[in-house]
Amino acid sequence: MTRDAIISLLGSNWTAFEETVGRKLHSGIGLLDSINESLWSNSGKKLRPMLALLTAGALGGINQDSIQFAAACEVLHNATLLHDDVADKSATRRGKPTLAALMGPGNAVLVGDYWLSKAVELILGTRHQNDAIPLFSRTLSDLAEGEMIQLEKAASADTTEQDYLKIVCCKTASLFETACKTAALSADAPAGLVDAASRFGTATGIAFQIRDDIFDYGDAPQIGKPVGSDLREGKITLPLLGAFRNAPAQEARIREKVAGIAQHPEAETDIHDFVLANGGLEYAASRLEDFVREAIDALDAFPESEYKSALESLARYNAIRTV
Repeated sequence: MTRDAIISLLGSNWTAFEETVGRKLHSGIGLLDSINESLWSNSGKKLRPMLALLTAGALGGINQDSIQFAAACEVLHNATLLHDDVADKSATRRGKPTLAALMGPGNAVLVGDYWLSKAVELILGTRHQNDAIPLFSRTLSDLAEGEMIQLEKAASADTTEQDYLKIVCCKTASLFETACKTAALSADAPAGLVDAASRFGTATGIAFQIRDDIFDYGDAPQIGKPVGSDLREGKITLPLLGAFRNAPAQEARIREKVAGIAQHPEAETDIHDFVLANGGLEYAASRLEDFVREAIDALDAFPESEYKSALESLARYNAIRTV
């Protein structure tokens, strides 16, 4: 099922989601509203709210709480990207200059804070806020913890696959899980289905991040993110870990190069070639398929519907997407 077909399936609920975000971001301050409109128009695939609304639809029906939680997920996601661009000193995102590059890191942090506050407002006052608040709070904690673990591991260059999955669960999968779990709660789904939605979101989020990490080695130059940016920051991701598994005799040498990449950026080519020559991308793609299967298995608990079929399509999309 294509993205356009999914949006058509969601119909007026998708329109309500978009309008909810637009209203919530409006401030009456000309400069801020101009920035917000520009950011929202370049806000990417909106995959998290799409998953949220489909989950609610599959498990009892989309209602106002479902829409509010879907909007909160997307606004929170974009708030964290604004902060990430400052922390990572990123010049571009989605092929365009970041707000930090255009207006300075301080202004980007302020706008990110504004979006974060609006995400909170979207949760407050909902019928299910007492269930949702702890989940969103945990996700914010996970995001911070994931960044710190990644920073620590980039300094030591000793990331293992277990470390990598912990970072991915914190930085990416946590919000996917919250999107799907709060959607199930909004639909008053029974506990077993809430758990299935949670497992689906987590596995889908991990698969999504693995695909992005494959892109970092040049698999899809059209994604709008500079190829090799993770490696230049000393981040050891799954393609490199896969190459280590296939060429353990070279692992110590390559880890040393990763540790010193800030001082010797020319090492990037050697590390990149090592990954390609030793099956790193193939290993990462295999693990990605494992998590796609895990996500689809979680959907077995869902009743049959067009919404469930769309969720399965989005899970499978992770294995083939080029953006």
